[in-house]
Amino acid sequence: MGRARTTGRVRSARKAPALNLHQAAFGLLEQRPEASAATPLSPPAAIIAGPLLFLAGAVLTAPLAALTCAMAGLAAYVLLVSALRLGAAMTPLRWSARRALSTTDLPAVTVIVALYGEAKVVPGLAASLSRLDYPRDRLQILFALEAGDQDTIAAARSVSRRSRIEIVVLEPCGPQTKPRALNYALQAARGDLIAVYDAEDAPHPRQLRAAAEAFAADERLAVVQAPLNWYNHQQSWLTRQFALEYAAQFNALLPLLVRLGLPLPLGGTSNVFRRDRLEAAGGWDPFNVTEDADLGFRLARHGWSAGVIAPGTGEEAPLTVKAWTGQRSRWLKGHLVSWLVQMRDPSGLVQAAGWRALAGLQLTLLANVLSAGLHGPGLALLGLSAILAGIGGDSSPALTGALLGAAAYLCAMACAATGAARAGLSARLTELLTMPVYWLLQAPALVRALRETATAPYLWVKTRHGVSTARREAPHDIAGDDQPDDSSRRPVRAGGLAVRQAG
Repeated sequence: MGRARTTGRVRSARKAPALNLHQAAFGLLEQRPEASAATPLSPPAAIIAGPLLFLAGAVLTAPLAALTCAMAGLAAYVLLVSALRLGAAMTPLRWSARRALSTTDLPAVTVIVALYGEAKVVPGLAASLSRLDYPRDRLQILFALEAGDQDTIAAARSVSRRSRIEIVVLEPCGPQTKPRALNYALQAARGDLIAVYDAEDAPHPRQLRAAAEAFAADERLAVVQAPLNWYNHQQSWLTRQFALEYAAQFNALLPLLVRLGLPLPLGGTSNVFRRDRLEAAGGWDPFNVTEDADLGFRLARHGWSAGVIAPGTGEEAPLTVKAWTGQRSRWLKGHLVSWLVQMRDPSGLVQAAGWRALAGLQLTLLANVLSAGLHGPGLALLGLSAILAGIGGDSSPALTGALLGAAAYLCAMACAATGAARAGLSARLTELLTMPVYWLLQAPALVRALRETATAPYLWVKTRHGVSTARREAPHDIAGDDQPDDSSRRPVRAGGLAVRQAG
């Protein structure tokens, strides 16, 4: 970014154009139909048909050999995913490099929050955003609201009078999804950097400064991701498991992917983009319910890289299995759809970002979907093999499966424990040992995701916020903000999560 652009005030940095709702809803589809999930989806024929025809022929001629090949392929895939998790646990934590900027050199930033049915949490959101440590003359905050959501509009207007929050309202047009709202608000943005938050978020006050300094240090960066965690993680076994999962993802796996130069499946909030590169990539896909994960790979297709920064964001985890299942079904549906979109042109991804990027697509988005579907049946087959071995059958399949399963579980637990330590969380042994039980919850979520992929691919399952008794709190960074680059061999305490129960 040139100096002239980074020092301008946000209110004079850009002249806001007339907002185009049709462009926000259908721009990507009309200009780049191959990149939009609205274009009919189908599995890549060459990848699906080849193995299926091979297995069909093998089953007819050599059933045992076909079963052995299938099991060997599955075992190899499980080992690859497990190796990635183990590597994330063993690799020292390193955030993206940053170059210190004086206050006068900080670029203009626009924060966008898409809200729907969130009247209850608007005051807390406004309070959290007001604590952002960023020059007010270079910070624009935009709320994108749906025209029919009068309660949230009223709540937003109430806080906007004292919080300098700007509001844009979307009339019905196209799918009513978060990415459509983000695209619409982007047209009204005046910042050179675009930050995205969710309704329940509590970002670290210095998060935007850290993002600006990361962009200043690396011209190749198109986006940076801040780590996410749950400020209500102590409320139940479910929220503690969710916290372990997020700790592994944002404090272990994503930093490893950045080290390897791979695209990031972004987290949907606490992303900060260079505006020009976000627009060049086509913005968000309104027809994809995990627009974040899709956009991470689309940016990589332009040859740009992603980074991770230390100051994190606190979020509110779902409290019930029903709410968790609804949210997870949307994520699994979106990851499957994003994988199908990216696999329309795998050679393009290889040409832009290398073979490792294509491998990363399989080990992240595809692995998330496959693991949700295979975990339960895998445990059942392992139990059946053990029973057959106990009544005099061949014990080698049971032994092999047990060893493979144990290795996979240990790698996942090591990754979660390391991520938790880096996030300042305490991972109890009982919580680590019950992670496989938590994974079983994904099976009904996947069934729902597959059904909706076929019948309602654009349906956005809304997660209710403001239901927790925990206060909205931002992670307090102990070392992450002051020491963003750690190269020690020991686990790093990157940040603690301040949680106080509401009295």
